[in-house]
Amino acid sequence: MTASDPPESGAPPGSDPTSMPAAGASTRPLDGTVGRAVFWIGVALSLGHVWYNTFGLMSEVWRNALHFAGFGAMCALVFPLVPAEDRGRRRLWLAVDIALGLVLLAAIVYILASERQLSNRSFTDPVLDTVMLSIPILLAIEFTRRTTGWIIPVLIVLAISYIAWWGKYLGGALHFPGLSTEIVLLRSIYGEDGMFGSIARISSSFVFMFILFGAFLLRSGAGDFIIDLARALAGRMAGGPGFVAVIGSALTGTISGSAVANTVSTGVITIPLMKRSGFPARFAAGVESASSTGGQLMPPIMGAGAFVMAEYTGVPYLEIVAVAFLPALMYFLGVAFNVRIVAKREGLRPTGESGPALGMVMKRGGVAFLVPIAVLIGLLIMDYTPTYAAGIAIVAVVVSSWVTPNRMGPRAILEALSLGARNMVLTAVLLVAVGLIVNVIATSGLGNTFSLMVSDWAGGNLLIAMVLVALASLVLGMGLPVTAAYIVLAALSAPALFDMIAQTAMATRIAAGEAPQMLQAVMMLAAPDAAARLGEPMSLEAARALLAQVPPEMAGQVRDALLSEPARITALISAHMIIFWLSQDSNVTPPVCLTAFAAAAIAGTKPMATGFAAWKIAKTLYIVPLLFAYTPFLSGDPLTALAIFAFGTAGVYALIAALEGHAEAPVPHLLRPVLVVIGAALLWPGQPWLHLAGALALAVFLVVNVRAGRRLAAA
Repeated sequence: MTASDPPESGAPPGSDPTSMPAAGASTRPLDGTVGRAVFWIGVALSLGHVWYNTFGLMSEVWRNALHFAGFGAMCALVFPLVPAEDRGRRRLWLAVDIALGLVLLAAIVYILASERQLSNRSFTDPVLDTVMLSIPILLAIEFTRRTTGWIIPVLIVLAISYIAWWGKYLGGALHFPGLSTEIVLLRSIYGEDGMFGSIARISSSFVFMFILFGAFLLRSGAGDFIIDLARALAGRMAGGPGFVAVIGSALTGTISGSAVANTVSTGVITIPLMKRSGFPARFAAGVESASSTGGQLMPPIMGAGAFVMAEYTGVPYLEIVAVAFLPALMYFLGVAFNVRIVAKREGLRPTGESGPALGMVMKRGGVAFLVPIAVLIGLLIMDYTPTYAAGIAIVAVVVSSWVTPNRMGPRAILEALSLGARNMVLTAVLLVAVGLIVNVIATSGLGNTFSLMVSDWAGGNLLIAMVLVALASLVLGMGLPVTAAYIVLAALSAPALFDMIAQTAMATRIAAGEAPQMLQAVMMLAAPDAAARLGEPMSLEAARALLAQVPPEMAGQVRDALLSEPARITALISAHMIIFWLSQDSNVTPPVCLTAFAAAAIAGTKPMATGFAAWKIAKTLYIVPLLFAYTPFLSGDPLTALAIFAFGTAGVYALIAALEGHAEAPVPHLLRPVLVVIGAALLWPGQPWLHLAGALALAVFLVVNVRAGRRLAAA
């Protein structure tokens, strides 16, 4: 194969580490001239992005517009307008797609050349300006239809028409007087929250550079190294192939962040291994699906969520991935506990299949995988920007590969550049298009309205609010990729969750008798009777009632007086992390659960039954957000986080054992409710004595259970 040929290895054309095509999305065969064109366009796009993310200077609008122009044109080539089997029709639709790509490029050139004039709301040629501004919007809708299905296009059309037309016919809080077509187009294109605004900035910088980094790692052989490492660590254990799936998916998630791609790439190896070792086929597929879902929770990429979260919260990316690690580890341990318990219940023994020796695995690929990761983390700790750190880490991948059998020469580097661009097509188109929805939310104030509605429906109860968000994320996740669902939900509901978490923290301080002078002054004016009680210990309910009397216009000042800046940041990160975790549930929750469907296809099991198995295994996905809401798990204090992690992980084990009716040995029916109580005690927030009592009770239970298991084995 020559450098002009499309690569034979790596991710399939159009596959994307943060979102996969909707079921039924078709890709054009990338052979011949089309394949070479996509290959070299990908190389050019990657080199351009590397240049302006490390050393180049370019305005944000120019960078984001060119980002969409390039990946939009690439999308037109990779995903055909109309799939056709007949060669003649295939050529016809290829010509149409090439024309659409050229039209998009022409419109972007016009928009950039007329930026100063148009951004000042001056339409010198109303017809031409309207057409040129409409083309990127219409093509963003079309490209998302090709790659993710109809849900996002329909949402975009509804959103834009809402602020342009039908919002004025609604009554109450949803009424919007409407904007002229000119203003709608200008805000959609040039607005900070529009197509070429903040979300596109994340896509063209952080997300692309990390996906390119992942592509270089994969091309250097990191995928094979990860599977070999997982087999070396756990392959010889009883139920070891299940642990291989967990470890392999966790490590793969650090470089891809894609649930479906993770399932496909690791599942073809791990699912047959699990079936051969004795695991039921449906359980094997469920383990792979649940493990791969955790890839989107595992730093550093987190399915692009970490980058979007950093943009929304203003919290540095490094802080977000640092506090996200222990929760992600808890999730994977929860899946591993399921594997361990089912292996014990089924009486599985080591298969005898000899996995690779750990020393040999590390010698073959450890340097090429670990050194770039260490370089990346080291540069981030040294306060380099994530994009610059990713760029240097890419160089480290190439250099590190020279001491392995998979040395990367010029051809391999070109293949990695092209692979990174192909892996970015869906994400680039998706994030730019979602900017249109975010722009409407910001322009119309729907975010504040929805947050007020969530607060009203929940009655100020944080748990009910989380249930509402979980239901909304499940519905959105049926048609939206996880990253898009998180972006939309964060724009709509993060303020409400942040306010409720902050209210809980403030009420806790007031209940402890801690009341700053500013609050006393406010309460003297608003509620003199309540002010007299400040400074004295009271119940949490009384503290909440007192806070409810604070005038709305003073709520921000009171929050700033009661909560330190780190406490406010913790509440903000917690709100977004809750939404991000709950957004993952559509991967494993029927009726639409793409990771489970992909795993079922590999395992040869029924998709819906596999979905329920995956949902049952991934139950930690719902437990950890409760810790975000009610404990300082994300406060950044290592000792506090480790304590919550340790007790919480033990609590997860107790709950899984109770649900499965088995730990190291069968659990009698009468003891299963006791295990539920122990698990709840270990997870209960803010009660150290309860945690210690639960840990002691679990230790006693395990001693008895292990002895019972030994007696059964000896009988």
